Amino acid sequence: MAGGKLGVGVLGAHTWAEKAHLPGYAADPRVDLVAICDVVPERAAAMAQMFKARRVYTRPEDLLADPEIEMVDVCTPTDTHFKLGMDAIARNKHVLCEKPIARDAREAFLLARAADKARVKSKVGFTFRYSPALRQIRAWIEDGTLGEIFHIHGLEQNSQFLDPHFPLRQVPAGIDFQPKHPIPQSIVGYGSHLVDLVRWMGGEYKSVVSTMSNYVPERIVRGYEGMQRINVDDGTVALVEFQSGAQGMLQTSIVAVGNYPGIEIRVYGSKAAAVGRLVTERGAAETLHFATADKVEFEPVELPASHYPPGTSVMTEWRELYYRNLVRLWVGEILEGRPSEGDFLDGARSQEIVDACVLSHVERRWVDFPLYHDV
Repeated sequence: MAGGKLGVGVLGAHTWAEKAHLPGYAADPRVDLVAICDVVPERAAAMAQMFKARRVYTRPEDLLADPEIEMVDVCTPTDTHFKLGMDAIARNKHVLCEKPIARDAREAFLLARAADKARVKSKVGFTFRYSPALRQIRAWIEDGTLGEIFHIHGLEQNSQFLDPHFPLRQVPAGIDFQPKHPIPQSIVGYGSHLVDLVRWMGGEYKSVVSTMSNYVPERIVRGYEGMQRINVDDGTVALVEFQSGAQGMLQTSIVAVGNYPGIEIRVYGSKAAAVGRLVTERGAAETLHFATADKVEFEPVELPASHYPPGTSVMTEWRELYYRNLVRLWVGEILEGRPSEGDFLDGARSQEIVDACVLSHVERRWVDFPLYHDV
């Protein structure tokens, strides 16, 4: 660590890196942004100039070999995550990887074990864990303010793909567009965030039952010409039984009218209840409401400035707000030895839950956990 700073290298220089990851690193004085890598040299150079990275690479192996880089951020297409994550671990680098961290849960568990064996820290880009409102709800659960938890509801509703002319992304080449059951889409995208948030609030899942539906049968698909008839999961609804005995509900949709990011978490306990809405409205990134058994009318809660990263507030654009908070806490885990949170094991558990939701729909039954007994 040069001068007490953490040397960071970022793989991938496109939109999510530009809007979320890179602003987070640029804003943290403990970070030395050593290098950015992208297969499009012009893009990597532009981001390096914008965020003051010292070097530019076009091959991941060159960035991974850089001795000044201690932590690697994998912000590339999904199909590359597993290999790049494994390669970074093999170089004894700490790794942050966008979700999903692998193509399936089995690979994700392999990544988690590899990081543990190498004794490197890992982090999944679970952006919404770093919402100040949701972190406050989690604190109320942990300190007993809400009492015994009875119900947890997780909703993800935005209209990103309601317009059939807005290109659908992350569709593998050569896939059958008309399978018997919907191709997982909603439950994999924002849905993976949602199942993680609900698990973060309620603990381990015991069982889940779900249903998936397609509502926009024809749409533009990135990489294909013209309208395509494609059976994808536009919306998933699931019921959850937690090991604690609490009940849960999940609903994720990419065609529900609403603004980004469209996340809502409701937690109901024996003493109190809380609702966090991560929906950009009138410039605010989120809202938080709280009620008690003695005063059941929900009242808004304004969090103090200490809950936000320096230089931000509830009026900061949500991508920057949440990722600056993620970076602040992640860098602290590495430099200060703080306990890990949202690591590759959490990512694997999230993918296991997604897999269980898909299996439940296909087989029309409740699915118990653990889903995989050999990982």
